[in-house]
Amino acid sequence: IADVQAILTTDTPPPALMVPKVKSPDEVILLDNLLTERGHETRLHIIIETNQGLESAFEIAHSSSRIDSMLFGGIDMAAELRCDLAWESLLYARSRCVHAAASAGIDVIDVPYLDLEDPEGMQIAAEQAKSIGFSGKGSIHPKQIHQLNKIFTPSEEEIAYANKVIKAFNDASDGLVVVDGKLIEKPVLRTALKTIANSK
Repeated sequence: IADVQAILTTDTPPPALMVPKVKSPDEVILLDNLLTERGHETRLHIIIETNQGLESAFEIAHSSSRIDSMLFGGIDMAAELRCDLAWESLLYARSRCVHAAASAGIDVIDVPYLDLEDPEGMQIAAEQAKSIGFSGKGSIHPKQIHQLNKIFTPSEEEIAYANKVIKAFNDASDGLVVVDGKLIEKPVLRTALKTIANSK
């Protein structure tokens, strides 16, 4: 509460806030209302790291237009779930966050990889997160950033294919789109547009 009061008092608010342990949409709505009344344009990044927050993740993701991302707090979540801090153990919780964020059209960021001396392990963890829909992974040290950016930034091949799909849809006259011999439908176009957006 003291932190929020300090932000409401200042004439130079931070561009964004990372809000930990969010458990309900009401918390986000209250903060949004306070910022709006004060005239601050501060954006929000919401961390889901409790059982209650996980249960309400869908509603939380839709609770404010200020939210730019939802972050998965895996360490606290593992403690809450009484499970190992392992990919398999937290897959359900991660998937709930991906589902909630995707439904609201916001980014979803995976928990940082804590072992700074294990870049191979971090790469595997980041690729696993990307494969189920995460748009990024947190980092706890600057030396992790380059590797994570490389993993989550589309490759030249992915960008070229996305441009080919977009062009095919733009050129299509009858709604039937074929790229490289494969029938392409609208969901593939959405993925292609996201690929191009993520490449910038």
